[in-house]
Amino acid sequence: MVLLLVIVVLAAAFYGYKLYTGKVPSLTEVKADASITATELIAAFEKDSASANKQYLGKILEVSGNVKSVEKESATVSLGVADGNSSVRCSIDSAFVKDIELLNPGSAITIKGNCTGFMPDETGLGLGSDVVLNRCVFQTKK
Repeated sequence: MVLLLVIVVLAAAFYGYKLYTGKVPSLTEVKADASITATELIAAFEKDSASANKQYLGKILEVSGNVKSVEKESATVSLGVADGNSSVRCSIDSAFVKDIELLNPGSAITIKGNCTGFMPDETGLGLGSDVVLNRCVFQTKK
């Protein structure tokens, strides 16, 4: 009985160690659950965020659109309509941060990332809403 307990504890410790020290795989080789434009994704969340959460939250999305802004310090690329207030905010995977230098506002791009949430404009000031993607990798650069 004691031997079985020791084996279970050692197995759990080994599993925990592997999780703690394991490397998170890049999304470059992961198949996207859905492909959508930035404009369509924003519209889906602004129209019915509960439904969009069910459809997109926690999923790997391939999002196409025009670059609105590039924030090099935070490694974030925003996609959407240039004169619109809402955007898809893409936090770039650390392995691809150097590629941010190649981007310019207005350029067409496709980014793949994990959809982690929606930040609606609750102020009523027209500041815009953001769909958030994390661990993003570049699919195409034009």
